[in-house]
Amino acid sequence: MAKAVQVDTGDSVATLIEDARAGDTVDGVTLTADIPRGHKVALRAIRAGEPVTKFGFPIGVARKAIVPGEHVHSGNLATGLGGTLDYRYELAPAAVLPHASLASFQGYVRADGRVGTRNEIWVLPTVGCVARTAERIAQASARALGSQIDGVHAFAHPHGCSQLGHDLDGTRSILASLACHPNASGVLIIGLGCEENQIAALIAEVPEWRRPAIRTLIAQASADEVEEGCALVAELAEQATCERTTVGLERLVLGVKCGGSDGLSGLTANPLVGRVSDRVNAAGGRVIATEIPELFGAERMLMRRAADQHVFDRLVELVNGFKQYFIDHGEPVSDNPSPGNVAGGITTLEEKSLGAVQKAGHAQVADVISYGAQAARDGLTILEAPGNDAVSSTALAAAGATAILFTTGRGTPMGFPVPTVKIASNSDLARRKPGWIDFDAGAVLDVGMDATADALVARLCAISSGAATAAERNGEREIAIWKRGVTL
Repeated sequence: MAKAVQVDTGDSVATLIEDARAGDTVDGVTLTADIPRGHKVALRAIRAGEPVTKFGFPIGVARKAIVPGEHVHSGNLATGLGGTLDYRYELAPAAVLPHASLASFQGYVRADGRVGTRNEIWVLPTVGCVARTAERIAQASARALGSQIDGVHAFAHPHGCSQLGHDLDGTRSILASLACHPNASGVLIIGLGCEENQIAALIAEVPEWRRPAIRTLIAQASADEVEEGCALVAELAEQATCERTTVGLERLVLGVKCGGSDGLSGLTANPLVGRVSDRVNAAGGRVIATEIPELFGAERMLMRRAADQHVFDRLVELVNGFKQYFIDHGEPVSDNPSPGNVAGGITTLEEKSLGAVQKAGHAQVADVISYGAQAARDGLTILEAPGNDAVSSTALAAAGATAILFTTGRGTPMGFPVPTVKIASNSDLARRKPGWIDFDAGAVLDVGMDATADALVARLCAISSGAATAAERNGEREIAIWKRGVTL
């Protein structure tokens, strides 16, 4: 008998949790072909044009008749997604969240009351022309300062010039929000001098209370920009003295993200992260979720949890606006999953979305914010950003996430400005790539969801207290900015 999971008792498919061969049985159904781990098998006859269900919801429609035991994939399953939709405001009953966790971590309590998980100095270039200069300043400063602080990091990007209007505003907003992050005790902003993204305009978006922790440098006006930059970083380090203090989960701002998902992501890693999200929310903390195009087909699950009509309207506007963004560029809204997702067993965007949305847990949606904005309310916030791993993870950091739980079924070495905990959806990936993966969610299939959630909370608290992630050990720290407009 092959091992498989039927998520909802009414589902017409089950997901294999191990490779299976033709002739094996699943719930009394005999497989008609070899089916890889993470892929789907039909549990009953499905007529052509009939919805195929997983997670208790349609994940598409059958392209043709499907017999019991047949492999369900892109050859016989098509998306049911189209363009923008009309939605009606109707609230779901409030979910019962777990009791507040007594878990704690050792964080850096800032003067404004926020808590950082790192005590670093960040070097932010206004424009790609001085991106490498920023890196040189950070590297030289890190050598000079040693263990005086947790690290000095530059975040290079190619933008900041030849941009106009809303596109330039987005670059400026994301950098201004990063400059306010509690993981950075101080920030050096370095500009070239002649770029569109002028330092003065960027600083104008930084609140007054944060400006004493920021230094600026214009390379064209400096005799030796690296030497001057290092001196400014040293000045920031002098005022960066801060000791770790024991705080509860209510002081954590948690970003949730998935990348390179497979057919097990929606069964193990994503619902596991959802359990942790619920624990953080129950404690009074903040959780930020994004990847708006990967809500398509599952958006109603969040809309029914909107705190009020205004939040519902903002979420509708965000989802339909993203769909229109695709349509305006002549692209179908369903042009997802990626080749890696398909190879891992995900067939349609609806299937991907229904698995991905589970990272947000069950809490009420307290707020919806724009790209580059910072989360301001306790509870669950939905953030405007695309599904791209680097762009959306950067947006999560800019929104104030002090740690990110990042699930993956395929693996990636990437790391971002804040500690990014890589969670494998399957134990095979965790075994093969220990240099990338921080936690094995495949344990859910062996020891259960609650015990695995306990272990993940413990790992998250250790990392938030200073333990290095795999990406940090590998020196993987980067940002990516969402480029939406014309380039001059």
